[in-house]
Amino acid sequence: MKQSTTLAFVLVGLLATSAAPPPPPGYTTLIRGGTIYDGSGGAPYIGDVGLKGDRIVYVGPHAPGRAVRTVDARGKAVSPGFINMLSWAVEPLIADGRGVSDTMQGVTLEVFGEGDSMGPLNPEMKRLAVKRQGDIKYPISWTTLGQYLEYLQRKGVTPNVASFVGATTVRAHELGEKDIDPTPAQLTRMRALVRAAMKEGALGVGSSLIYAPATYAETPELVAITSEAAKCGGMYISHMRSEGNKLLEAIDELVTISRESGAPAEIYHFKQAGTSNWNKLDAAVARVEAARAGGLRITANMYNYTAGATGLDAAMPPWVRAGGLEAWIERMKDPATRERVAKEMRTPSNDWENLMILAGSPDKVLLIAFKNPKLKPLTGKTLAEVARMRGKSPEETAMDLVIEDGSRVGTVYFLMNEDNVKRETALPWMSFGSDEGSEAPEGVFLKSSNHPRAYGNVAKLLGHYVRDEKTTTLQDSIRRLTTLPATNLGIRQRGSLKPGYYADVVVFDPATIADHATYEKPKQLATGVDDVFINGVQVLRGGKHTGAKPGRVVRGPGWTGWPGGGACKK
Repeated sequence: MKQSTTLAFVLVGLLATSAAPPPPPGYTTLIRGGTIYDGSGGAPYIGDVGLKGDRIVYVGPHAPGRAVRTVDARGKAVSPGFINMLSWAVEPLIADGRGVSDTMQGVTLEVFGEGDSMGPLNPEMKRLAVKRQGDIKYPISWTTLGQYLEYLQRKGVTPNVASFVGATTVRAHELGEKDIDPTPAQLTRMRALVRAAMKEGALGVGSSLIYAPATYAETPELVAITSEAAKCGGMYISHMRSEGNKLLEAIDELVTISRESGAPAEIYHFKQAGTSNWNKLDAAVARVEAARAGGLRITANMYNYTAGATGLDAAMPPWVRAGGLEAWIERMKDPATRERVAKEMRTPSNDWENLMILAGSPDKVLLIAFKNPKLKPLTGKTLAEVARMRGKSPEETAMDLVIEDGSRVGTVYFLMNEDNVKRETALPWMSFGSDEGSEAPEGVFLKSSNHPRAYGNVAKLLGHYVRDEKTTTLQDSIRRLTTLPATNLGIRQRGSLKPGYYADVVVFDPATIADHATYEKPKQLATGVDDVFINGVQVLRGGKHTGAKPGRVVRGPGWTGWPGGGACKK
């Protein structure tokens, strides 16, 4: 009797075991068998990356357990999501939250704030901003920078978003757009605006010192406001006062601002503009490395092209632009003023940055963005071509176009040397920023052109420079697209493939990744990126956008929402 009872229990146990359901999946998504580049710059290895919810939970040679969904990454690279250190997607993401041109390249974080930021705004700044809008129209329902970023998240965007607070924006908030110095009381208020932005999660202070009214800010003013960012763990990042004739002096100013404010500093779109300045690369690198050796954290970012893009204001003297766009336009209607402006536009000077002279010729100034429908047929022509069409000088034509368009007019300037660009892609302290919007080749975006870097900056780096030109290794270029900028920005739990980090992950083919955008046809999407996850949600599948918009606000170390209330010191 005892033996049969025991046997019965064994049989029941076996039946129960065979009928037991399998354990629940341990992963939402398992990326299986790819070559893992974890962002550290170390040697890659074949393995798996497991995602659960919005986090990475496994990185290693072979993930145990089951997954709801498996992505076959054999033969592909698996890396952290790429960080666009200089993005102008502030308006494009309002028009179309998908950020297609960057998502197709594996970008998972857009960083804003080159001089201008979307807050803090006062009523007059809001009025002017709405009046000056181009193809993309939108109401401004926010006041602070933090409110703008939260607006994007609520609206729904594909990429994560972060921003510096603009030195220009802070200045305009208190001083308007005039060429004046702040009083002690005004400077105190400017410092308070920076501190408030840092507590909202700004990454630091961003400046753009060749443009009015930013150019009117002197070094002590920049040190003062940046010191508030430094107290909150933030950094200073700058389109320096010169990238051409006074490049080395501009680097010295940036280093001074870093040293005196206590903030690390980064150079936007590191370059040597103008043929006569191409030989300054060695000296520019030496200045950065000397500062680094002296204990300062000085870094840079770049776009991987020989042309920059900005406006016709970058070819006109700062004095004529004082007071803002409307005052600038009104001045240029005066014959005596026009004569003076034209003369200064033609005359080489070290006192201000004249991109038309640095380009060498109006034939190397490409017109790409107008807001006036009557002028849009001129898109894609050079300033020299339009001048010939109108029978006027290039200088007069530039002034006329600004007046007729009611804008600075979007332009591309051919300025840099290809050999220098190649060398810069390998610098160990260099990260990457498109200096463009993230858009789609459809809808409102077809109304104006753009620089090809909007569609190809990352893909050109990984395809052309890394794979074809072999200027640097794949693992180090990935480090400088991910971990380096995340560390510089003080971003938490992003930029690396590590358990516990947010699941921003890219799967791409190093053998095929390529940019296709050209100056003639700039709205051509990159290829070679297969799958992209942002906060664990797949936004690119098989090279096609899924339409998902899981992007979140990414905040700096001063944010008061962090445990303990953030890093800001008194």
